[in-house]
Amino acid sequence: MAKIITVVGTTAVGKSALAMRLAEAYDGEIINADALQVYRGFDIGTAKPSAEEQARVPHHLVDILEPTERYSAGEFARRARIAIDAITARGRLPIVVGGSGLYVRALHEGISPIPPGDEKLRQNLREQVEKDGLPSLYAQLQRCDPASASRLPPGDTQRILRALEVYLTSGQPLSQWIASQPFGEKRLQTLRIGLTLPRRVIYDSIARRMARMIDTGWVQEVESLLASGIPDDAPAFQAIGYRQICRFLRGIQSLEAALEETARATRRFAKRQETWFRKEPDVRWFSPEQLAGNKLNAIDISWA
Repeated sequence: MAKIITVVGTTAVGKSALAMRLAEAYDGEIINADALQVYRGFDIGTAKPSAEEQARVPHHLVDILEPTERYSAGEFARRARIAIDAITARGRLPIVVGGSGLYVRALHEGISPIPPGDEKLRQNLREQVEKDGLPSLYAQLQRCDPASASRLPPGDTQRILRALEVYLTSGQPLSQWIASQPFGEKRLQTLRIGLTLPRRVIYDSIARRMARMIDTGWVQEVESLLASGIPDDAPAFQAIGYRQICRFLRGIQSLEAALEETARATRRFAKRQETWFRKEPDVRWFSPEQLAGNKLNAIDISWA
């Protein structure tokens, strides 16, 4: 049975920094469980580990997809299992880190096979977005699959359309498919570590991180990505912040309005993450201060 550490928590709480410290202390390698750091070129706004950090500690599932490619919890779980086996075979410790709750659950518990896509239906839904606007389809999702609607940002076109597509092709809400996940055939022995801070502190951390991203060229990064020919409806551009900056660059809204909307959406996302991870079993919760400096021994990894 493979043994791994999983680090979870809200955005901007310090998960990546803790994972780096654990990897350096216990001869580990990091597996990215963030849904957006997989995309090449989407660096600043995803808080992707720097080249220096990736040189210090091996990272897996970072920069593996083009921005136009789709990614899913099932695909993450498949790739992560391969990485875990390879890391374990080298005698090192796999450390999974990320804030995508469904991805982490898919890795640990397996995931039900969700109906394949229907390109004709997907195109019809895209045309409906163009005609009626995304809020109309979001309202439709709220009626047929309120559980999925509650966990998705109202501006996440890709996932809203996918959830509607699943319901319209199968007659069963996506949330029910997810709820019926079987346990995976190959179980993992996992030490789950959760990082937590008071909500107000998290919101302040989000604001500071956004300011750093802007100062280090986030707008210019998006401008360069668009100039390279990546369409603004590509899956990677559905990320919080990227879609808002796209609208600014298209002249649809001011930069101030785009950043204000990004901050609100990120705070809502953090709240959803907190709710999700608090419901996950066997998470040992710490504040960053409890693990600061030489306090990593507060985490008992003697089983690893």
